[in-house]
Amino acid sequence: MTSWVRFNWDDRTHLGTLDGDEIAICSNDLFDKTEFTGAQTRLSEVELLAPFKPNSILALWNNFHERAAVEGQTIPVTPLYFMKPVSSVIGPNATIYRPRGHQGRVIFEAELGIVIGRKCHAISSAQADEYIFGYTCVNDVTAIEFLFEDKAFQQGPAEGYDSFTPIGPCINTDIDPAGLNILAIQDGEGRQDYPVSDMIYSPQRIVAMISEYQTLRPGDLICCGTSVGARTMKPGCEIHISIPGIGTLVNHFNDFPE
Repeated sequence: MTSWVRFNWDDRTHLGTLDGDEIAICSNDLFDKTEFTGAQTRLSEVELLAPFKPNSILALWNNFHERAAVEGQTIPVTPLYFMKPVSSVIGPNATIYRPRGHQGRVIFEAELGIVIGRKCHAISSAQADEYIFGYTCVNDVTAIEFLFEDKAFQQGPAEGYDSFTPIGPCINTDIDPAGLNILAIQDGEGRQDYPVSDMIYSPQRIVAMISEYQTLRPGDLICCGTSVGARTMKPGCEIHISIPGIGTLVNHFNDFPE
């Protein structure tokens, strides 16, 4: 397993692999052959960024059996997803901001993120691991009242504001997501804790089925949807999205600065 991080250090942005607190700096692009520069630094000495800049973001909803049962949703016959703007991405320790002038609820959603590493189209579930580069933590933030503003479904606008897609702190490769659990901790209190195994469509099946509709490319991010327990964030609160085996993504929420 390799943990990839992107960070600011020595007045430059770098890519590297993380082992404990040690970062080995690389000169390659994320999806190319690994080339180490020989330089190293420590995690405590850098500013972590989003581990990559997605080319596109596909976000699923209604992808968990428990949530579908609680909310009375039918089981979808194909993955239900929408697109989020890449401008919504922020990294670890960055602030999630309430949209300017918005007084409604803003909720966190702890999710597993799939990072595509190779171009793929019309692949099978059995082939999917060959095209998945790795996995990361995602907080798929939603301005909840905007979902049905004017009685029209508005999933994209409700989740597409700047800072509404925190990702990180790393991308981990060569892991089996089936046994992972996804947790959300708000101000020290556990809010979400659910298994990947409860997904209606597994990560591999998601990639295979979406590749039937559109070509996926290196750098695409797929957010796998969330289960029960998502809550409203209050200004000043701290949100941890944690996936043991991947890492913990920490962000704060606040009102938009005037």
